[in-house]
Amino acid sequence: MKKHLPHILLKALAATLLPLIAACSTTRRIPDGEMLYTGLKEVKTITPDSTKLPESVASELNDAVAVAPNNAIFGSPSLRWPFPVGLWVWNNWDDPGHGLKHWAYDKLVAEPVLVSDVRPESRTKMLDEILDDNGYFRGGATYSLVQGKNPKKARISYEVKTGPAYTLSSIDLLPDTCALNHIIDSIAARDAYLRTDNRYCVDSLSAVRVRITNSLRNRGYYYFRPDFIEYLADSIQAPRKIALRMMLAANIPSWMAARYKTGKVTMYLFRNQGGGTPDTIETARGTLIQMMPSRFRRKLMEECVTMRKGRYFTVRHMNSTQTRLSRLGIFNGINIEVEPDTAAAEPTLNAQIGCTFDVPLEFSVSLNASSKSNSYIGPGVELGITNHNIFGGGEQLSVSVNGSYEWQTGKGSSSLFNSYEVGLTTSLSFPRMLAPGFIKRRNRNLNWTRFTLDGDLLNRPHYFKMAQFNLSFSYDWQSSRHWSHTLTPFKLTYTKLMKTTHDFDSVIAQNPAISLSFMSQYIPQLSYSSTFDKQLDSDNGITWSFSLQEAGNLFWSVYELCGSRGEKKLFGTPFSQFIKGQTQLVYRRRLWGENYLVSRAAIGAAYAYGNSSQVPYAEQFYVGGANSIRAFTVRSLGPGSYRPPESERDGYFDQTGTFKFELNTEFRFPIIGPVHGAVFLDAGNVWLLKKDPYRPGGELRASTFLKDIALGTGVGLRLDISMLILRADLGIGIHAPYDTGRKGYYNMTSFGNSLAFHLAIGYPF
Repeated sequence: MKKHLPHILLKALAATLLPLIAACSTTRRIPDGEMLYTGLKEVKTITPDSTKLPESVASELNDAVAVAPNNAIFGSPSLRWPFPVGLWVWNNWDDPGHGLKHWAYDKLVAEPVLVSDVRPESRTKMLDEILDDNGYFRGGATYSLVQGKNPKKARISYEVKTGPAYTLSSIDLLPDTCALNHIIDSIAARDAYLRTDNRYCVDSLSAVRVRITNSLRNRGYYYFRPDFIEYLADSIQAPRKIALRMMLAANIPSWMAARYKTGKVTMYLFRNQGGGTPDTIETARGTLIQMMPSRFRRKLMEECVTMRKGRYFTVRHMNSTQTRLSRLGIFNGINIEVEPDTAAAEPTLNAQIGCTFDVPLEFSVSLNASSKSNSYIGPGVELGITNHNIFGGGEQLSVSVNGSYEWQTGKGSSSLFNSYEVGLTTSLSFPRMLAPGFIKRRNRNLNWTRFTLDGDLLNRPHYFKMAQFNLSFSYDWQSSRHWSHTLTPFKLTYTKLMKTTHDFDSVIAQNPAISLSFMSQYIPQLSYSSTFDKQLDSDNGITWSFSLQEAGNLFWSVYELCGSRGEKKLFGTPFSQFIKGQTQLVYRRRLWGENYLVSRAAIGAAYAYGNSSQVPYAEQFYVGGANSIRAFTVRSLGPGSYRPPESERDGYFDQTGTFKFELNTEFRFPIIGPVHGAVFLDAGNVWLLKKDPYRPGGELRASTFLKDIALGTGVGLRLDISMLILRADLGIGIHAPYDTGRKGYYNMTSFGNSLAFHLAIGYPF
């Protein structure tokens, strides 16, 4: 009897609630003559000869009528959730007035969106205006109400007949009577839109005015504005043709149409706490007035200020000056003001650059945590301090300490404090290229030279304790607006297996591949990475990055030239020799409103040769965790279909690989205020490029590739607090690549065992 009690209760609850839900009307209180708006049915466009309407025009038409109904799914104008709780409350529950009931009423109620609120008549006029602005002067729009059984509910359907598009037949530019007209004509003549047979479009003509104005302001016409350029469009001369004439507005003030040169440039440096004694010095770029005491390498003014006295004043130089100064990271406020020099013989602008020093010290804290249904939990923390101006030239000295640990709770736990990892990183960065003089350096973008020293200690009490030390220097630079690069000419890593347990020794004694990857060794490296980051338009963007690193080749070549044969050592310890590459592509697309679909594809490979037969453990790939396949914890997958024996599970020392493939996609949507939600799907794994008989199923093979890919889904919450994003993800396993004892693609042992919870800061990609 007890076994069936929950089923009886569920049936009783359903029998009680279903009649109530059925009795709840969503239109009972709708006034006579009004109808509840239940969404957009369609926007049907009819074009001559079934020609395709330009995507930009179609998008503009759809946006004009995209009104969300009650209970919309993620703000969609067409899709609704099946349970309109807010409307039920509004129609069937009177406002209690005060107290707890009023609070509940206020939180649940949603006033109906009526057809009259949508104002379809006004929206058809908006559609007509959009057609006219895009050259469809003979087009028009109508609407109709689509009703079902309930006469008080209606969807709205719009029909748009575009008619033929009007195109440009001729373009008359300004008469070449002065220098300003001549420059405008030369700019306009090169513009891609101002061509005959292009479709007439008001937005495109406005964009032309902006492009001409921006070019003029970079040629000395600082005060010129887009509205100084006007158009006259004549549609009478020929059918469906526009004769276009460009004109300048009447009565433009002479000082706004003048061409200015750069006059005096003065830079003021203010202390963060205010006050101080002014110290004035003349430089090649202008006058520097610094409030003392404060630190500033005065040569930075010549490196950052791009305005030149006597040359034509350009907005480009003003913006680049602001950008270079802000990239130093030592100011909390930068303000550039210009004013005409009334005493000058020709039009001249004087520039004043005001910079206020920021507090040099910055502290940072980063927290993350993860939990798995197997009772393992693992929080981590990173503490950092940075001096952004240690030598007065924007040099940054950073010191950070990170630590994480993992313990097992519940049944079967053998130790409260199971494992930990601690690390210390110190870096000194210079905002310039420290290189020999014969290497050409560009000052268009800020370059960095970084020296880094760090150490890390990893302790797995049941298996091993390993230390790693890194010494490196690298160059960071930006070659264009979208491309950034990092070159590390030298990096030396030393790994030391400090302590092992009997269990670990027995495992590596049976598996030479794992033993070699854990051996104490030096890893001399050279690496290069590059990132392409471009916003494709106002809503969509793409980021592509790749990196390539090699280890030991230079040392191996030197040893070979010196006649050394066999295994080669550095300071009495063997050094590694391998090559490693990886790439990642992230695509971000806005679907509607603030709803985005973000996808990532990543692949990587590493191969050991020459002086090494195995890639070092620290350089191998792994998957799982808060930024990877979120239904599985870090290093709990792979390689391939391999799964460690029950006694070694959760040791994570053999679940790495030399080939990685990963796919992620995430739908992000707003919920309320700073709270956002996400639904995600993750897939991937790691494999071995060399066969390991002690890890069966770990080798990369085409025949088992798809079956070896782990798959997980899940939901998440994001709290966007200004510059900080707190993230909580609940991953749900769908397919594990190893044998779980269950048949079929969904092979998780139970729903509870397929869950993984992660806390982190920032988006995963």
